[in-house]
Amino acid sequence: MRHVISALVQNVPGVLAHVSGMLASRGFNIDSLAVGATEDPTLSRMTFVVVGGDSVLEQVAKQLEKIVTVVQVTDISAFAHVERDLMLVKIKAESGTQRSEIRELVDIFRAKIVDVGQSELMVEISGRESKLEAFIERVRPFGISALSRTGRIALIRSDSLASTDEGDE
Repeated sequence: MRHVISALVQNVPGVLAHVSGMLASRGFNIDSLAVGATEDPTLSRMTFVVVGGDSVLEQVAKQLEKIVTVVQVTDISAFAHVERDLMLVKIKAESGTQRSEIRELVDIFRAKIVDVGQSELMVEISGRESKLEAFIERVRPFGISALSRTGRIALIRSDSLASTDEGDE
Protein backbone atom coordinates (compact mmCIF):
# COMPACT_ATOMS: atom_id res chain seq x y z
CA MET A 1 0.00 0.00 0.00
CA ARG A 2 1.16 3.54 -0.80
CA HIS A 3 1.16 6.05 2.05
CA VAL A 4 1.55 9.82 1.77
CA ILE A 5 3.05 11.18 4.99
CA SER A 6 3.45 14.82 5.92
CA ALA A 7 5.93 15.96 8.55
CA LEU A 8 6.02 19.54 9.78
CA VAL A 9 9.61 20.22 10.77
CA GLN A 10 11.53 23.12 12.22
CA ASN A 11 13.07 25.17 9.43
CA VAL A 12 16.70 24.69 10.48
CA PRO A 13 19.79 23.43 8.61
CA GLY A 14 20.32 19.67 8.56
CA VAL A 15 16.71 18.54 9.10
CA LEU A 16 16.40 16.92 5.67
CA ALA A 17 19.68 15.04 6.10
CA HIS A 18 18.70 13.91 9.59
CA VAL A 19 15.23 12.69 8.58
CA SER A 20 16.27 10.98 5.34
CA GLY A 21 19.31 9.42 7.05
CA MET A 22 17.15 8.03 9.83
CA LEU A 23 14.69 6.49 7.36
CA ALA A 24 17.48 5.01 5.23
CA SER A 25 19.32 3.57 8.24
CA ARG A 26 16.16 1.69 9.23
CA GLY A 27 15.66 0.31 5.72
CA PHE A 28 12.65 2.40 4.68
CA ASN A 29 12.57 3.28 1.00
CA ILE A 30 11.20 6.71 0.09
CA ASP A 31 9.40 6.65 -3.28
CA SER A 32 8.98 10.42 -3.33
CA LEU A 33 10.13 13.31 -1.18
CA ALA A 34 9.33 17.01 -1.39
CA VAL A 35 10.31 19.71 1.08
CA GLY A 36 9.16 23.29 1.10
CA ALA A 37 8.19 26.33 3.11
CA THR A 38 4.83 26.59 4.86
CA GLU A 39 2.61 29.47 5.91
CA ASP A 40 4.82 29.69 9.04
CA PRO A 41 8.39 30.80 8.19
CA THR A 42 9.78 28.79 11.12
CA LEU A 43 8.40 25.51 9.71
CA SER A 44 8.87 23.44 6.56
CA ARG A 45 6.68 20.62 5.30
CA MET A 46 8.26 17.33 4.23
CA THR A 47 5.96 15.12 2.16
CA PHE A 48 7.00 11.48 1.76
CA VAL A 49 5.54 8.64 -0.23
CA VAL A 50 6.40 5.25 1.24
CA VAL A 51 5.17 1.84 0.16
CA GLY A 52 4.32 -0.85 2.67
CA GLY A 53 1.68 -2.17 4.99
CA ASP A 54 0.27 -0.50 8.06
CA SER A 55 3.22 -1.74 10.13
CA VAL A 56 5.65 0.14 7.84
CA LEU A 57 3.55 3.29 8.14
CA GLU A 58 3.41 2.95 11.93
CA GLN A 59 7.19 2.46 12.19
CA VAL A 60 7.96 5.40 9.90
CA ALA A 61 5.63 7.66 11.92
CA LYS A 62 7.14 6.52 15.24
CA GLN A 63 10.69 7.07 14.01
CA LEU A 64 9.83 10.53 12.65
CA GLU A 65 8.14 11.56 15.90
CA LYS A 66 11.34 10.73 17.84
CA ILE A 67 13.30 13.40 15.95
CA VAL A 68 13.47 16.62 17.97
CA THR A 69 13.05 18.92 14.95
CA VAL A 70 9.87 17.13 13.81
CA VAL A 71 6.82 19.03 15.09
CA GLN A 72 3.94 16.92 13.67
CA VAL A 73 3.51 13.77 11.56
CA THR A 74 0.30 13.09 9.61
CA ASP A 75 -0.71 10.17 7.38
CA ILE A 76 -2.35 12.27 4.67
CA SER A 77 -3.50 9.17 2.79
CA ALA A 78 -5.87 8.38 5.68
CA PHE A 79 -7.92 11.48 4.82
CA ALA A 80 -9.58 12.93 1.75
CA HIS A 81 -6.73 14.86 0.20
CA VAL A 82 -5.32 16.48 -2.91
CA GLU A 83 -1.90 15.42 -4.17
CA ARG A 84 0.12 16.71 -7.08
CA ASP A 85 3.45 16.29 -8.87
CA LEU A 86 5.08 18.82 -11.19
CA MET A 87 7.10 17.88 -14.26
CA LEU A 88 9.14 19.70 -16.89
CA VAL A 89 9.81 17.72 -20.06
CA LYS A 90 11.75 18.60 -23.21
CA ILE A 91 10.17 16.98 -26.26
CA LYS A 92 11.83 16.75 -29.67
CA ALA A 93 9.75 18.64 -32.22
CA GLU A 94 11.45 19.14 -35.57
CA SER A 95 8.53 19.76 -37.92
CA GLY A 96 5.38 21.85 -37.83
CA THR A 97 3.26 18.67 -37.85
CA GLN A 98 5.03 17.31 -34.79
CA ARG A 99 4.67 20.61 -32.99
CA SER A 100 0.95 20.69 -33.77
CA GLU A 101 0.48 17.17 -32.43
CA ILE A 102 2.41 18.02 -29.26
CA ARG A 103 0.41 21.24 -28.80
CA GLU A 104 -2.79 19.19 -29.06
CA LEU A 105 -1.55 16.81 -26.35
CA VAL A 106 -0.53 19.78 -24.20
CA ASP A 107 -4.09 21.14 -24.46
CA ILE A 108 -5.72 17.76 -23.75
CA PHE A 109 -3.58 17.26 -20.63
CA ARG A 110 -4.02 20.89 -19.50
CA ALA A 111 -0.28 21.41 -19.58
CA LYS A 112 1.66 24.46 -20.73
CA ILE A 113 4.46 25.06 -23.23
CA VAL A 114 7.04 27.10 -21.31
CA ASP A 115 9.93 27.21 -23.80
CA VAL A 116 10.27 26.85 -27.56
CA GLY A 117 13.58 25.98 -29.19
CA GLN A 118 14.65 25.23 -32.78
CA SER A 119 14.06 21.49 -32.39
CA GLU A 120 12.39 21.06 -28.99
CA LEU A 121 9.48 22.22 -26.88
CA MET A 122 9.58 22.35 -23.09
CA VAL A 123 6.30 21.50 -21.39
CA GLU A 124 5.21 22.05 -17.79
CA ILE A 125 2.54 19.72 -16.44
CA SER A 126 1.15 19.14 -12.97
CA GLY A 127 -1.35 16.70 -11.57
CA ARG A 128 -1.66 13.25 -10.13
CA GLU A 129 1.10 10.77 -10.85
CA SER A 130 -1.10 8.81 -13.26
CA LYS A 131 -1.70 11.94 -15.37
CA LEU A 132 2.04 12.65 -15.66
CA GLU A 133 2.76 9.01 -16.54
CA ALA A 134 0.07 9.06 -19.24
CA PHE A 135 1.52 12.27 -20.72
CA ILE A 136 5.01 10.74 -20.81
CA GLU A 137 3.68 7.70 -22.69
CA ARG A 138 1.89 9.91 -25.25
CA VAL A 139 4.95 12.08 -26.01
CA ARG A 140 7.59 9.33 -25.84
CA PRO A 141 7.22 8.56 -29.60
CA PHE A 142 8.34 12.14 -30.41
CA GLY A 143 11.46 11.71 -28.30
CA ILE A 144 12.09 12.99 -24.80
CA SER A 145 15.45 14.74 -24.49
CA ALA A 146 15.16 15.68 -20.79
CA LEU A 147 12.69 15.22 -17.96
CA SER A 148 12.59 16.49 -14.37
CA ARG A 149 9.93 15.85 -11.73
CA THR A 150 9.24 17.11 -8.26
CA GLY A 151 8.32 14.88 -5.39
CA ARG A 152 4.70 14.58 -4.40
CA ILE A 153 3.05 17.38 -2.48
CA ALA A 154 -0.27 16.89 -0.73
CA LEU A 155 -2.70 18.53 1.67
CA ILE A 156 -5.76 17.23 3.48
CA ARG A 157 -9.00 18.63 2.07
CA SER A 158 -10.63 21.37 4.18
CA ASP A 159 -13.80 19.43 5.00
CA SER A 160 -12.12 16.05 5.48
CA LEU A 161 -12.68 13.99 8.58
CA ALA A 162 -11.49 10.44 7.91
CA SER A 163 -12.37 9.57 4.34
CA THR A 164 -9.90 8.01 1.89
CA ASP A 165 -10.90 9.82 -1.32
CA GLU A 166 -8.04 11.22 -3.39
CA GLY A 167 -7.91 14.50 -5.25
CA ASP A 168 -9.39 14.68 -8.72
CA GLU A 169 -7.72 15.25 -12.09
